[in-house]
Amino acid sequence: MKIHEYQAKQILAEFGVPVPKGRVARTPEEAKEIAEELGGKVVVKAQIHAGGRGKGGGVKLATSPAEAEHAARAIIGMQLVTHQTGPEGQKVKAVVVEEQMAIERELYLAVVIDNVAGRPAIMASAAGGMEIEEVAATSPEQIHRVTVDPAAGFQPFLARELAYAVGLDGDSVRLAVQLMGALYKAFIANDASLAEINPLVVTNDGRLLALDAKFNFDDNALYRHPEVVALRDLDEENPLEVEAQSMGINNYIKLEGNIGCVVNGAGLAMATMDSIKFAGGEPANFLDIGTVNDPQRVVGAFKVIKSDPAVKAILINIFGGMARVDVIAEGVIAAFKQMDVGMPVVVRLEGTNLEQGAKMLAESGLPVIRATDLGSAAREAVQAAGGLS
Repeated sequence: MKIHEYQAKQILAEFGVPVPKGRVARTPEEAKEIAEELGGKVVVKAQIHAGGRGKGGGVKLATSPAEAEHAARAIIGMQLVTHQTGPEGQKVKAVVVEEQMAIERELYLAVVIDNVAGRPAIMASAAGGMEIEEVAATSPEQIHRVTVDPAAGFQPFLARELAYAVGLDGDSVRLAVQLMGALYKAFIANDASLAEINPLVVTNDGRLLALDAKFNFDDNALYRHPEVVALRDLDEENPLEVEAQSMGINNYIKLEGNIGCVVNGAGLAMATMDSIKFAGGEPANFLDIGTVNDPQRVVGAFKVIKSDPAVKAILINIFGGMARVDVIAEGVIAAFKQMDVGMPVVVRLEGTNLEQGAKMLAESGLPVIRATDLGSAAREAVQAAGGLS
């Protein structure tokens, strides 16, 4: 789960990370009022769940409250397109109005989960203000990292190592150690998967401030954090993914193809998508219904996939272990009864109670296309979607 910059900064401030003075505004008039409170010289920043806002026209400087109002009027309501939103862009509903800073240096700082080491890692770079992916691709030596032993917790010497690595000295090192410790505490306390400050700025008067901030949270831990869930902005998420979650399908990701996939198990889902591509087609989604014996979960998957106008065929690939094939077949039959599916459906079933499930589908008279293995299922689906002649 992601949140907005202003929400991320509120969390950081609660844990002692210094942030610029400012507030969120949802109207140009509010932006003017905030600018007046801050002395007039401000920056107005669009609030969407995407980076690259400045390049898309979503960040503007203002030297007076009137300019701040004008900037907010131009940004609020715009369809902001960045490299992370895709060509359709994202509508801006709010802006942050913050004091302008006299910046001496821009750094990068983040805490992430290092899946290889199996522990949190703190990353820092002197190349702040740039996309970290670009830095990693062109100048990987500029990214410095340390891992934190969860049993020992954050240790100041780790922060000093990073501070020296990015060229800080004097009192800035002490401030960096404090800030990194606060950032790490915020990361752990909120079960985050990413806590990023880019840029972390050193001001002309020697302060360190989080000029921008990003938080991503582990969805599996959200039940422990109702205060974080309350920050969720559904308008920033894909509507189909939101609909899937409302039906108990938490593992759905919208893709750009035209073949809808219904699969049980993440690994099998990825193999299914690969098979579709090998057959010359493009998957329309990643969808793992999970290891459940619930026909309505299958019905829900059909409803979500049918809501995607790009889908021209559906491929159901089930390997029944704890999930029984006959229950999946019951769900397929129920889906056809409850809705006009209106497109070809290819079914490949293996595993527990296969004979019963196959018999149920055969006796149902449904116009499904049966396949005996994944390769042939993928080819059938691609052909049914109009991808092969």
